[in-house]
Amino acid sequence: MKNIQFISLLVIALILMHCKKDRDPNFLINNSQVGKLMRTSPVSELENIYSNDSIVKDTSPRTLVSNSNMMEIYEKGGQHLLTLTPNEDSIPKIGIIRVLDPRFKTEKGIGLESTFKEIKDKCVIKKIVTSLNNVIIFIENSDVYFTIDKDELPASLRYDTSINIEEVQIPDDAKIKYIMVGWD
Repeated sequence: MKNIQFISLLVIALILMHCKKDRDPNFLINNSQVGKLMRTSPVSELENIYSNDSIVKDTSPRTLVSNSNMMEIYEKGGQHLLTLTPNEDSIPKIGIIRVLDPRFKTEKGIGLESTFKEIKDKCVIKKIVTSLNNVIIFIENSDVYFTIDKDELPASLRYDTSINIEEVQIPDDAKIKYIMVGWD
């Protein structure tokens, strides 16, 4: 009888551990999807994809300086989930996605609450690009890229835009500012 109880507890524990590792597909990021949004989803389908959420479209007039049709996706209740920028194809699809909700995670478990050390440990870094205020980390064989604010870097690296920042110069505890997915 005790053996049966022990085996039952062991099975329940294994099931619970397995369930904990499963990621919610509504918040999964990979090369073909970001949550409910698939790489092949046309912009015209967004109303159906996010029927339980709110879509806010940029209604400002397009100019030579700003040619964006950005759309923001909000969860019912107000949480800003994503900002989407469509491409300019004849049948527009989503070109760039900015992830704003910390529940979104890559297949390797990296999200907005992750650090540079987690990126280094779980991904192969393809390239690091320095911009005026940020460092952008591109991942090998991935459409996902991460942005770290230069304020996370040592003071000697923050203000010189001509410096090419290398992996060893970024502190392990540097926080991710943005997660972006580029499908262009």
